[in-house]
Amino acid sequence: MDIQLDPARDDLPLMANTSHILVKHYVLDLDVDFESQVIEGTIVLFLEDGNRFKKQNSSIEEACQSESNKACKFGMPEPCHIPVTNARTFSSEMEYNDFAICSKGEKDTSDKDGNHDNQEHASGISSSKYCCDTGNHGSEDFLLVLDCCDLSVLKVEEVDVAAVPGLEKFTRSPELTVVSEEFRNQIVRELVTLPANRWREQLDYYARCSQAPGCGELLFDTDTWSLQIRKTGAQTATDFPHAIRIWYKTKPEGRSVTWTSDQSGRPCVYTVGSPINNRALFPCQEPPVAMSTWQATVRAAASFVVLMSGENSAKPTQLWEECSSWYYYVTMPMPASTFTIAVGCWTEMKMETWSSNDLATERPFSPSEANFRHVGVCSHMEYPCRFQNASATTQEIIPHRVFAPVCLTGACQETLLRLIPPCLSAAHSVLGAHPFSRLDVLIVPANFPSLGMASPHIMFLSQSILTGGNHLCGTRLCHEIAHAWFGLAIGARDWTEEWLSEGFATHLEDVFWATAQQLAPYEAREQQELRACLRWRRLQDEMQCSPEEMQVLRPSKDKTGHTSDSGASVIKHGLNPEKIFMQVHYLKGYFLLRFLAKRLGDETYFSFLRKFVHTFHGQLILSQDFLQMLLENIPEEKRLELSVENIYQDWLESSGIPKLLPDQLVLLLEHLLEQKTLSPRTLQSLQRTYHLQDQDAEVRHRWCELIVKHKFTKAYKSVERFLQEDQAMGVYLYGELMVSEDARQQQLARRCFERTKEQMDRSSAQVVAEMLF
Repeated sequence: MDIQLDPARDDLPLMANTSHILVKHYVLDLDVDFESQVIEGTIVLFLEDGNRFKKQNSSIEEACQSESNKACKFGMPEPCHIPVTNARTFSSEMEYNDFAICSKGEKDTSDKDGNHDNQEHASGISSSKYCCDTGNHGSEDFLLVLDCCDLSVLKVEEVDVAAVPGLEKFTRSPELTVVSEEFRNQIVRELVTLPANRWREQLDYYARCSQAPGCGELLFDTDTWSLQIRKTGAQTATDFPHAIRIWYKTKPEGRSVTWTSDQSGRPCVYTVGSPINNRALFPCQEPPVAMSTWQATVRAAASFVVLMSGENSAKPTQLWEECSSWYYYVTMPMPASTFTIAVGCWTEMKMETWSSNDLATERPFSPSEANFRHVGVCSHMEYPCRFQNASATTQEIIPHRVFAPVCLTGACQETLLRLIPPCLSAAHSVLGAHPFSRLDVLIVPANFPSLGMASPHIMFLSQSILTGGNHLCGTRLCHEIAHAWFGLAIGARDWTEEWLSEGFATHLEDVFWATAQQLAPYEAREQQELRACLRWRRLQDEMQCSPEEMQVLRPSKDKTGHTSDSGASVIKHGLNPEKIFMQVHYLKGYFLLRFLAKRLGDETYFSFLRKFVHTFHGQLILSQDFLQMLLENIPEEKRLELSVENIYQDWLESSGIPKLLPDQLVLLLEHLLEQKTLSPRTLQSLQRTYHLQDQDAEVRHRWCELIVKHKFTKAYKSVERFLQEDQAMGVYLYGELMVSEDARQQQLARRCFERTKEQMDRSSAQVVAEMLF
């Protein structure tokens, strides 16, 4: 099964055979050992075979309504987020004296509010090393393939869910009275499809099943990128065990997590958004289509805090003096790549009261905002959805906690803590209901290779945002908050379409931040225009320094979203180290959305965006799903030559800087006129890239102003042509030529005037003559 990658290529393989079988739920039971830098324990997978979920997908597709019909032509409608940062290991001396690995203790319980205490599930890891025959067994048996690397897999076994008291009620077939594979699989099939209003009961049964005894070891093999599991005699996915337990441990060099020290010198470990995602943390299905829920129990020394993607605000349960247990769960199906964990000696900070005078004011809905309070049935697969919860719809600020190393608590108090409420409130005012019920914010170690990373219910931020005032902290916070909608609640079906996450977050961060600051409309426009200018220059620089194939937002073109028959695929350039530091998906995506918002007008665009969020939350999308629905909602007079195909060609499937419309070129040139110096090379690149000499008179006028200001002699013929052919707009240009006090430019002005003065309007000729003589 090992994919032989060309060493000259940098694609990331996704090996899981998701077209045949899907993981619906993970139960993790783990110990964190800082002395050996290993996480070890078990993971129980609850599976659903292809026949059943294909029928569910067909029903979901049929449910797509009205203008979103065209946009709903995809397989599994669920969200996806793909972090785009890289792992870098930082080595330092660590004090291990008071940190010890913990073994397992008591069973988990639930409190009256549905949040589980962190008492432990009983299980143990086998001391014997399991090894199976890895030879060729033929093609008769079904093979479960999971994405996996840098892990030591010790044992795989089938879980006897039939041994759990009370689960026999899930077997609807009267003839299934004898405990068999079919009997156990029937139990799992019914368990994974319990209705959303029974989520607490479902989680409890998952926990109980995960502690059930094994009923037979399974054969397994590993290669560079995958774990392959089979059961002798199980020839189809339907026959394969639907609940399996994997005993494994991570490796210190594993690329999914980083073992390091925090800013206070204490050891910690966290997921860093590695290009390989979580396959070196636990065996999983990584393709976006593989949406699942999870619950996890993690034990660590009592001095540590465990943070994780989870709906509950977990608190530690002390197992004994030196060890605590933490329990988290998620009921919204999400990709395994979004699972995030951080274990360290973090300090929680609390602000006594948030004053609306700090930055922004909570305010009632305006009539234009009311349309995001939609009602009706959601289009996604069933889960306890906040968009159907009236109180959640009006909750401007979700509960949140802030953690940091003790040495950074002061800086967090001064900046971060007071910015979170207004930024959350601003996001709600723009897009409506927060997709997630709570948020943890963690200041991660200094070796974190990005300013921030968003995951379900948790956000990592760099210490770099804490100094120098509010601006960087506020904008980065708004960017990561925006990912709750775009990147998580709505995700890309194909990871190569990263702009669907990063482009939206970059565009929305400006809108959220202006709202959080309570800027007047003209102040917001000025701030956003300035940031657009800065981003344009960064994009230009990146285009000059990066390979053309890395500048394309939709590199797979017509094959975007395609997989093999098994569901396996590759992510183009997924392992290219340069990609991690490129911002093309952020910047080109941002300018596309800015262009579309300008075309529609902000009020129309954001009204549409709220409608889009309501239609597609909890689902996976491709570029065409967004673009088709957008174009269907654009008034015909504003659509002009816009089409999905044109946008593909100009923005998504070509390298370089996108083709700009005249108004955008005028804006760009006006911003460049504010720059003190521009090199001849930059001016020549502008002329060549945008064919400025062939644009309309408004664009050419600004171009001539740039030529005059920076004495770009190679383009003086463009100025002469403008003064002769565009006399109605050339009067002011004569003045600029004379004010420059450059002899060559003044000579050019006089020469052009002598050629055209007899043809000029008398008043214009008189004004120009006064300037020249």
